[in-house]
Amino acid sequence: MASSLPIKAQIDLILLSLEALAHVGSAEVLALAEVMGFEAYLPDRVGLWRLRQSSPLRRGRNGRRKLDVDEARALALICTRLAQQHQQTIRTAIERWQQQTSQGRAPYLDPVLGDYIDRFTSLYQERMADSSRDGSELAQLALDLLVDLLFYSTPQGARRLWITLLERTAPPPPSLSLVEPEPVPAPAPELPTLFPHSDV
Repeated sequence: MASSLPIKAQIDLILLSLEALAHVGSAEVLALAEVMGFEAYLPDRVGLWRLRQSSPLRRGRNGRRKLDVDEARALALICTRLAQQHQQTIRTAIERWQQQTSQGRAPYLDPVLGDYIDRFTSLYQERMADSSRDGSELAQLALDLLVDLLFYSTPQGARRLWITLLERTAPPPPSLSLVEPEPVPAPAPELPTLFPHSDV
């Protein structure tokens, strides 16, 4: 996934990946939000749409401009639970990817991975205003998110996801430029003494 993205954009991409891979729709997200006690943040489809529209990558961006910490945590926990519920689907896709790699074949040639990449690319191009990524870059983004989903589907997935969100939100460190040090002036030559054996 691209680095230095706002948390709201990262979460939206995770949900997009789950939708492309496991056909997770708004109904499943809202049902899980109710079970987990997050209906105050996600009361209905409009509320979910507005939160996802807060992503700066989104086309139109007519939703919320800001995502507060509690809303972000709720969405992160929901993403983790969804990844855990669809862990077998995620693992199957990863295993197929490994098989393709071992055979020297491109991932999109596998039916499952090819369908996932096609759906992700289509959803991204339909909903995102970002037109800087070509097909190969979107395919790589889809695969990167697939690896992320595998980590989020583990028992420590919630902690992994939150740490990742914070790390990828931080701006990259400034590049270090090598500055040639200033030359150190040579010590001044000692003046010859007129009285070498004098204590004065």
